[in-house]
Amino acid sequence: MLFYTVAKPIVQLALRVFFRRLEIRHHERLEAPGPMLIVSNHPNTLMDPLVVAANRRTPIAFLAKSTFFKNPISRAIFLSGNCIPIYRRQDAESGDAGVTPEELAARNEAAFGQCYDYFDKGGSIQIFPEGTSVSERRLRPLKTGAARISLGAEARHDFKLGLTILPIGINYFDPSRFRSDVFVNIGKPIVVADYAAAYAADPEAAADQLTEEIRRRLEYRLIITRDAAEDELVLQIERTFGEHLIPDDEETLYDNFQLSRALLEAVPYFEQHDPARLLQVREKLSNYLLDLDRLRLTDEALESSKGRGQRWARATVSGLKLVLGFPLYVYGLVNNYIPYILPSMIAKRATKDLEFVAPIMLVTGILTFGIGYALQIGLVHHFTQNWLWTLLYALSLAPAGFYALSYWNNLRARLLRLRALKLFRTKRPVMEDLLRQRQAIIKLLGEARAAFLAATGTPEPRKAG
Repeated sequence: MLFYTVAKPIVQLALRVFFRRLEIRHHERLEAPGPMLIVSNHPNTLMDPLVVAANRRTPIAFLAKSTFFKNPISRAIFLSGNCIPIYRRQDAESGDAGVTPEELAARNEAAFGQCYDYFDKGGSIQIFPEGTSVSERRLRPLKTGAARISLGAEARHDFKLGLTILPIGINYFDPSRFRSDVFVNIGKPIVVADYAAAYAADPEAAADQLTEEIRRRLEYRLIITRDAAEDELVLQIERTFGEHLIPDDEETLYDNFQLSRALLEAVPYFEQHDPARLLQVREKLSNYLLDLDRLRLTDEALESSKGRGQRWARATVSGLKLVLGFPLYVYGLVNNYIPYILPSMIAKRATKDLEFVAPIMLVTGILTFGIGYALQIGLVHHFTQNWLWTLLYALSLAPAGFYALSYWNNLRARLLRLRALKLFRTKRPVMEDLLRQRQAIIKLLGEARAAFLAATGTPEPRKAG
């Protein structure tokens, strides 16, 4: 239980730092008492259980593949994190060549027994029924283990245990990037006792039926694309013109989720009913993004202000903030740059798999900031021999780091706008053509949106309540 006594507060803080926004819909369902089996998609390896466990007050046990327990160090870490090893056939084939199918089954029966004992005490366990972690907006075929464990636990108590299965969709908007967003979409719980009759008639069929229900409820809580081409198109629209398609002034991650779902319904609709319009959107959007990249601009840099006077007023205020805030930016940069940059450097060298980048960055970031801050605070106290100055310095480190990051993002946005203004003076025909492309795409997307809503009878997206 080391995670919950020592590491959980650190992980909670690290997640708040790592993600710009972490939004949980129906959080009260996650806080429901056990016994409970939490099932989720698995796109981001270690981040997935951390995101869930850090946001539930009571402890969760985890089912993890047995290969994590082979190394003595990782075994100690996973056992202290309340993990139960599960033995997969492919792991035995690649690792323990001498393990027979009977021995593998016996090991898993023992793991199931641990789960049953945990449920008997009213505990909660998390499992990832896809079995593997892949960084893509898909839901891979589900294993039946989650269903078999829950049905077996209930069968031991004549289906009077009260076990529920809680489906959770974890939606990362850019899983390998620091300060990105994650939307945790929690579904309605499944009452396992509802499958008592099916289990009595045929346990295997009942497990298949329950697995299918888990899959259905997870899919409803996830953004799922059919292939890489569709994923790329939807991402391009979301990231470039999403704010023009969301009617609310202040968007939530649930609004973004609804937009993604609507786009994923619209693409196959236009493939069938108006492929020419879809092709036009693809071509115009692709050309526009290529031109932006060639000119080293972003779409945000072309956003026009409401009126010339307002534009200059905002530019003046922004410029003053940048000038006055520069000393604090330098202070934050000097004191945070090394622990900030090391995690990304280490992650890039350590792996080429996207699903491992964020966990490596998170873990190494905890170490680099923890060790770095401790050394810096120690040096300040050594040279000042004053506890008040040392305390003030220690309290300033994290806020100054956040300010430096915010300052840099604002400065970069300002520099891009200045570059756009310069290009308007030096390459006016090119920039005017770029603006015409932009307006044409916005108009085309608006018309497609209206046509889709009218044809399908889909209501206007509403603000999340």
